[in-house]
Amino acid sequence: MKKSLGNKIKELRKQKQLTQSELAAMLRISPSAVGMYEQGRREPDSETLLKLCDIFNVSSDYLLGKEDMIKKENGCVEVSDVFDELTEKLMAQQGLMFDGTPLNDEDRMKIIDALKVVAAIARQQHKRSMGET
Repeated sequence: MKKSLGNKIKELRKQKQLTQSELAAMLRISPSAVGMYEQGRREPDSETLLKLCDIFNVSSDYLLGKEDMIKKENGCVEVSDVFDELTEKLMAQQGLMFDGTPLNDEDRMKIIDALKVVAAIARQQHKRSMGET
């Protein structure tokens, strides 16, 4: 289920351990405006939206629901985050086909299980290459 803009703002604010008043001060708006954004009663203008992106280090596409992944501080994304997103999409996608044949839930789970095996092998090889055991 897609989160609304207001829910994303609230979630990101809490992750940064900011109060509505603190976020409002950073945005140079009133705390009640932040509250209205979070409740979905009002939407930020484009300038405020860009400030929110900078404060939370996310893209405007993420805030507006066009993109699922959050950009990390260094511009990187964890493979596990991408894997989780792909798993959700595989389970939710209607009309998904493989070589022209519709996939049922069992087929989807087989693909997800195969991806898990590949991810586990890649993780193990990465740890070895980094000198970990």
